[in-house]
Amino acid sequence: MAMRSRALIVTLVLCTALASGGWLMERGIRGSHGSPAGARLFGEVMARVSNLYVDSLSEGQLYDKAVSGLLEELHDPHSVLLTADRLRALNESTSGRYAGVGIQMDLRDGWITVVAPLPGGPAERAGIRTGDRIVEVEGKSTAGWTADEASKALRGPPGTPLGLTVERPGVTERIPVKLNREEIHVSSVSRERLLGGDVGYVDLTIFSEESAADLKAAIEKLRREGMRKLVLDLRGNPGGLLDQGVRVSELFLDPGERVVSTRGRTPDATAEYTDDAPEPWPGMPLVVLVDHGSASASEIVAGALQDQDRAVIVGVQSYGKGSAQSLFSLGKEGALKLTIARWYTPLGRSIDRLGASAEGDDGAPATPAKPMTVKTRAGRTLVGGGGITPDVIVDDSIRPAAERAFEQALGRNVAAFRDALAAYALELKARGTITSPDFAVTPEMRATLYERMTRRGIVVNRGVYDAAEPLVSRILGAQIARYALGPDAEFARSLRTDRSLAVSLQLLNGVKSERELLDRAATAAAARADTTKAK
Repeated sequence: MAMRSRALIVTLVLCTALASGGWLMERGIRGSHGSPAGARLFGEVMARVSNLYVDSLSEGQLYDKAVSGLLEELHDPHSVLLTADRLRALNESTSGRYAGVGIQMDLRDGWITVVAPLPGGPAERAGIRTGDRIVEVEGKSTAGWTADEASKALRGPPGTPLGLTVERPGVTERIPVKLNREEIHVSSVSRERLLGGDVGYVDLTIFSEESAADLKAAIEKLRREGMRKLVLDLRGNPGGLLDQGVRVSELFLDPGERVVSTRGRTPDATAEYTDDAPEPWPGMPLVVLVDHGSASASEIVAGALQDQDRAVIVGVQSYGKGSAQSLFSLGKEGALKLTIARWYTPLGRSIDRLGASAEGDDGAPATPAKPMTVKTRAGRTLVGGGGITPDVIVDDSIRPAAERAFEQALGRNVAAFRDALAAYALELKARGTITSPDFAVTPEMRATLYERMTRRGIVVNRGVYDAAEPLVSRILGAQIARYALGPDAEFARSLRTDRSLAVSLQLLNGVKSERELLDRAATAAAARADTTKAK
């Protein structure tokens, strides 16, 4: 493939330059651009720093700094040099696979705390439960471990044995656990469920190698349970693989409908992606949720379905990452992740944030995309530039002053506050008093939490704490549900306060077609605009 050949060439050029010094680098520049002045300048500065700088630096250190400076001056946060460890983590996230024990964990009070064992994984089969603390790994105490240390200790080659020691709320003695590591597949779908009636909900958390297949399987399952309308949640989804963004979009589009196009400086970075297969669920009313954390492939899906009048987008403006990157192997050094193209929605919108990418030819920051408006086939007006703008905006950013005051009072004690929440939740789990996600957060619970905060040295004025009661109750209720009952209970509880989801259910209530949903969304957007003007 052309991309593989380019990766080999880039690797060869960089490795040769690092090994042989400025002379070969100058020859490379002279051969490709015919302008040796820049290479001579670089070589002279490098020689002066190497020979005369007050602190001694090795040649390797100098080249490392030169590479870092080059990438930093692109003013593109997505073009970076990945160390071997960062490359391994990226590969795990995009493949959706790793070898380990299969747990979702938090670090609370300096201990590995199990949020949930992954269904069917080694940890679940070995009896590990939500709320357990892993206090030893192979006889070594885990007190004070970082997330990276915990991850490295729990992961390893498939089939290798691992001995853990667990503390469980309500159980006096520590529990020894023996298990074998396995290859773990983390589904891109973190949750699928019916929300009542015939409306289904699917949360897609990342675009990894099997995302389209994972999503299709989740939707088919819900269809068998009676779902006829769907809310696809892409909030907080940072993106991932371009081809999976395309394939997920194709699940809702028809043959001949454009999904996305990419434009770069080279032929293989310029492409157009068009659907070539009928959608499995034609006409199913669809709402897509986005927020400021929805980026990259999430925006490809939202942009394609919005441009093609296939879905109503609900939430707040997405992140605005309208560029595509490729990985170029650097052998043992890791890899170069380099922006090679920008992508555009079917109607030609770039959603890149202004000034967020590389520099222009004159050295000034480039302007990737100016705000623009386009018309869809249905006559809807859409805005481009700076992220995907939802059809129906549900802005949760306007926070009551009392809640902001409480957060400011916490200051740097946020982590300690979360530790206090988790410790109290685990104590309630040990008592066995929390049996349903529908429990009420009582004044006594809030008073106990305040007392625990004070003991930990978290100083917050009691009046400020009490004034933020709605926020404290939401956070406390969520954390108790998470650690006492598990993530599903935490999600069930969050449904009460999820405004974007509530608006989505209102839009979908009673609609029978895509067209009817689009019309209802237009009415809701117009009503919001009128309300905003009145204010």
